[in-house]
Amino acid sequence: MILGKSIRIYLQEGSVAGIKLAEVVNLTIQALSCPRVKISDLNNNFKSQINTQGVYFLIGTDDKTAKSKVYIGEGENVWERLKSHALAKDFWNEVILFTSKDDNLTKSHVKYLESRLIDVCKNAGRILVENNNTPSLSSLPLPDRDAMEEFIFNIKLLSGTLGHKFLEDPIGLTTFIDQKNHKQQQSYSNTTEIKKELELTLNIKGRIANAIQTDEGIVVLSGSQVIETESKNYGYKTLRDELIFDNTIQRTQNGSLFFAKKHLFSSPSSAAAVIAGYSINGRKVWKNHEGKSLKDIEKTEIIEQ
Repeated sequence: MILGKSIRIYLQEGSVAGIKLAEVVNLTIQALSCPRVKISDLNNNFKSQINTQGVYFLIGTDDKTAKSKVYIGEGENVWERLKSHALAKDFWNEVILFTSKDDNLTKSHVKYLESRLIDVCKNAGRILVENNNTPSLSSLPLPDRDAMEEFIFNIKLLSGTLGHKFLEDPIGLTTFIDQKNHKQQQSYSNTTEIKKELELTLNIKGRIANAIQTDEGIVVLSGSQVIETESKNYGYKTLRDELIFDNTIQRTQNGSLFFAKKHLFSSPSSAAAVIAGYSINGRKVWKNHEGKSLKDIEKTEIIEQ
């Protein structure tokens, strides 16, 4: 059974553009979102929330690629770390920090959180990560490790509510660490029930692409094939060129194109057009294992209501 969550958000200035304090009702985790230009106000108004152990995300734009970028860090005193970053790092324009109301996080806890969050963010693949290296995972007793994994789940929940989904895997998968052999694996989260996503296939001119439909759009999976030729001036040419430039779509030695990693598209048509190399109605060409198109599937679901 999927359980709902209640989030409480306090807008300090009565504006969504200002400082926001967010909490999961009945839990100890708390989040503060703050524009860089108001960073000094944090220590004036939220001393107890920031002069303590925690983890934080510096969010901004990469100067070279103009893409969104994040730096993930930890601190025994988050405010002291933020002050140093305000002087040393220029790319960020917003910070989200996470601490605990009961002040029960230790240095080992926040080091564990930092390491795991960097891995989770990189595996999600939604945003550039400023951290070049992933810190080693601190060793924690099993009860503490499970508590920190639950803390991470709630960090995802609060950061998404505050407008940032960079920790969310596009197809609902979560990464966990096997503590015995430190082996990374992929697993459906055991903290909540994940609904069965719709698996889809696209076949154009003998090129096969596989995807999964989610609440956000459609995720084309790695290994999906792409037609090499393209129309000169079709609507998704810029997007296709960007995916080739950043190596999401790569070329084999024989010249054929394929998705080297999964990618989330906002619509079935944008995904299909990038693969086909020309504009196409994705709702007609993406099909399930029974050969029914997305358009027919949606029509059937509406009629049955």
